[in-house]
Amino acid sequence: MKPVGERGEDWFTSLYATHYPDIVRYGLRRLPNVDAATELAQDVFVVVWRRRSEVPERPVPWLYAVARHTVANRWRHGRAAPTLLPLAEADQLPAGLIEPDAMAPVLDLHRALRELPEADQEILRLVGWEDLSVTDAAVVMGCTRSAAAVRLFRARRRLRSALATPAPLNNFRSVSAHV
Repeated sequence: MKPVGERGEDWFTSLYATHYPDIVRYGLRRLPNVDAATELAQDVFVVVWRRRSEVPERPVPWLYAVARHTVANRWRHGRAAPTLLPLAEADQLPAGLIEPDAMAPVLDLHRALRELPEADQEILRLVGWEDLSVTDAAVVMGCTRSAAAVRLFRARRRLRSALATPAPLNNFRSVSAHV
């Protein structure tokens, strides 16, 4: 990455072209629609331009942290508060897309994730969906690597426990109607 004095339009354009899709995908996994995700990405890159002297050599965790804070600030200030995207509901799965026997573990995973606290879901998303290391997830969450590792360990333990709890049968009845 270029020194701060050389972080002009070319630097910004390159960073934008390289990481804009990452930030949109981050938003798509957390926000209700494409428009909200692209608006989030635009807001993140406005911050990048204003704070370009603070952008580290490895920008992705820093960009995700800005995105995370942007979503939180919108919610906190009530400005067009984004509705966070719930994990996929069983009745939203297209019929015939997944074999019934293969769908059960997916539904169990989504159910178990929904039962976890938001903080647990976030560390699991960062490491699982965004494919960040524990160190990078710590940057995003604004904590130490040790704290992130402990959070991930505990979130995984709670997820395993939630997965071990059988799902109520009425959930599967509504799914079978869509298959």
